[in-house]
Amino acid sequence: MTPPDNVPAQGPPPRPRALPWRWATAVLALVAVLSLPEPLPPPPAGAGRPVFAWRQDEVWRALEQKMLGAHQAKPSEVDRLVADGLAQLSHQLQELRQFPRAPDDPLLGALERTVFELAPLVAARPGNLAPYLESVAALRREVKQHSRNWDLNSLPARQRLYRLLYGSRLAVEEVLLQLPEGTPWTELQRHEDPPSATPSVTLLGVTVHSGDLLVSRGGAPTSALISRGNDYPGAFSHVALLHVDPVTRVPSVIESHIEQGVAISSLEAYLRDPKLRILILRLRPDLPALVSDPQLPHRAASAALTEARTRHIPYDFAMNHRDPAAQFCSEVASAAYDTVGLRLWMGMSFLSDPTVTSWLGSIGVRHFETQEPADLEYDSQLTLVAEWRQRSTLFKGHVDDAVTDVLFEESPRGAPLPYSVPLLPFARLSKAWSWGLNQVGRLGPIPEGMSATAALRVSRYRSEHATRVDRVLRAAEDFRRTRGYLPPYWELVRLARETRNRGQ
Repeated sequence: MTPPDNVPAQGPPPRPRALPWRWATAVLALVAVLSLPEPLPPPPAGAGRPVFAWRQDEVWRALEQKMLGAHQAKPSEVDRLVADGLAQLSHQLQELRQFPRAPDDPLLGALERTVFELAPLVAARPGNLAPYLESVAALRREVKQHSRNWDLNSLPARQRLYRLLYGSRLAVEEVLLQLPEGTPWTELQRHEDPPSATPSVTLLGVTVHSGDLLVSRGGAPTSALISRGNDYPGAFSHVALLHVDPVTRVPSVIESHIEQGVAISSLEAYLRDPKLRILILRLRPDLPALVSDPQLPHRAASAALTEARTRHIPYDFAMNHRDPAAQFCSEVASAAYDTVGLRLWMGMSFLSDPTVTSWLGSIGVRHFETQEPADLEYDSQLTLVAEWRQRSTLFKGHVDDAVTDVLFEESPRGAPLPYSVPLLPFARLSKAWSWGLNQVGRLGPIPEGMSATAALRVSRYRSEHATRVDRVLRAAEDFRRTRGYLPPYWELVRLARETRNRGQ
């Protein structure tokens, strides 16, 4: 059959043209360029300070055995021992109130020992929990009172505050985690309610005021990295500043996120973001600055709110608290209070361990004398109002911490966080896409200010941490079934070490 006269004859289809060799070369060259690793800066020197270590493994094991023995003993005998211990603690607190104490006063060391020795007995007899919590809260108040006369940057003061404040929290939490299933316990622990003249609202059943500081712990692996990457490993990773409108009473939370920089959130949005614990801190009302101007905390919060509304404030990956142009979470609070002439973090944070500084340095940190969220609790200008924690998130936080501590321990000394080199070209293309989105006010897959390499390092860390946490949680459940109680922190550290290469 022949085609109609008005239809041209169809010849064979044209052969596709081969990609010119020069285009193939260009693509390969682009991939090669995108695969070039970024040069690392010189190894960070760090803060050059002593890194705190408990070095009390034998003490921890003895306390664990003491708890097991208390479970086997007559309840009346354990109750008597608890009563004797609480009476001793009360007597020691009375002594503490008699006159100012220096950080190296032996009485403070005796108080620490009493708190720890009581913990396993209370865990075995939870009916004694309330007076134990009240006694520990009284200890914390007295220690903060004495610390007003201490140099909080001195080694003796810093170690004493850490041992008593963080140590007593650790003791209390081990008790809470050992309570039998079904034992009622209050997620909210109230401490003090210093008066404030600033506008207020209610948060989790607590009256909070404009200018209050919300210190929390996130549930992400990087939250554990922030809280533990410190010369004094802590339990908190984030700081936010509360503002309450004096007319509408509408609360706003000003905080800085790695993904977007400084942002303004509602209280509802703040609470939706996963948190393992929340601490509420407030300035002491007897501070001379507050006596002169009771609205000073509200003015600080208002300054932060106004600045967040009027300009984009990127996240400060370098952690340079002296330059508020970019701000990490702690800097939101400190920069706001700087504007009204009050300096927070009377005791600075120091990052000195070579592994910690190399890890953080490889993702952008350049300042190792800075302001860490966990260290705000030790500021003698601040009062602890309340602490909120749930049982399930409390144990998860302990597991996260134990895994992080062991990952630090296992890393070659001074080595940066590793990353997947074959993924670098894709990460750089993703970074370019993110940069474009940032120019029109949108968020990209890689945060503003974070390099593609740093993003890969963080991704690798998150994956490794999550894998190890999953293994430890399974090992912890085996421990609980076998021994009848949850593994305390030192046992979690041991389990994290044992599961290093166990693909269970």
